[in-house]
Amino acid sequence: MTRRSLKILNVLVLGVCTLALAAAAPAGVSKRSAAADIDWNAVAAAVGVPGTMQAGGVFRIDLPRTDLKVQLDLPHGDAKGKLGHVTLKPAFALGGYLVFLPTGGSNAMLMGDLVLTESEIEPVMAKLEQGGVEVAAIHNHLLWEKPTVMYMHVMVTGDAVQLAQAVHDALALTKTPLHAQKPKPADQKVDLDTATLDQTIGVAGKISGGVYKFSIAPKYPVTSGGMTLPPSMGTTTGFAFQPLGKGKAAVTGDFALLGSQVNPVIRALRANGIFVTALHSHMLDAQPTVFFMHFFATGDAVTLAHGLRAGLDAMA
Repeated sequence: MTRRSLKILNVLVLGVCTLALAAAAPAGVSKRSAAADIDWNAVAAAVGVPGTMQAGGVFRIDLPRTDLKVQLDLPHGDAKGKLGHVTLKPAFALGGYLVFLPTGGSNAMLMGDLVLTESEIEPVMAKLEQGGVEVAAIHNHLLWEKPTVMYMHVMVTGDAVQLAQAVHDALALTKTPLHAQKPKPADQKVDLDTATLDQTIGVAGKISGGVYKFSIAPKYPVTSGGMTLPPSMGTTTGFAFQPLGKGKAAVTGDFALLGSQVNPVIRALRANGIFVTALHSHMLDAQPTVFFMHFFATGDAVTLAHGLRAGLDAMA
């Protein structure tokens, strides 16, 4: 190749690179400004409940059903006295939520879990449909609780404020508290050996509403709607310990599992005296398909933690 040909080639390559950078720059600017185009204060105001920013740029609004008084009685013979009869704390198993992930401009992907009584399901679903909010799942999390509590998952992409308003209008048909709730001083501590629980589970937990909680992110990416979902969008494995006194606790939560992990985890939990209470999906188009396995048990908190650890080990 002559020196002149080489010079022409360099100019052409430089020109192509320059055009590529110029084309890419506006897209990068657009992505960076996408979150700024959403007024999260307006989103919170539309729902009526303050929210908080989470890792991965996700905005979360918690909707605990503090209005419900739910009691769970284990089947006869499985437990005695206090351990067989549990009044559920809202943070333990009655905590609905909404999460918003910016997708560009004023739009966001909305996902959430609404805690509903049986009589609330139909009116809420009808109102969500009117507001353009799609339902992704309706199911139980627990067994043996009174009154029966169901969980409705929603998933849709659109204008963040409009979607927030649509969910508010649906929840307004229920007794869900749609206002800021003051934390109770008594709920800022738990009567549990949290250091041993952390060591057993393998991650640090945190206190929320008088309950000790763990959140464990998946070791693989989960995509939906062409986007990779941060763990804060609800793809994690979660455990909750509600103190029952003298080192005892009730445990609930869900394992986020691939299909091949489902039955090994079932066997591990049952071998450790932990009831498997539900198995279902939360998302319609997740890749890979993720199944959520819910559980419940009461007993010595550390012993239960070892049972849950066995479930985590079975996921490998």
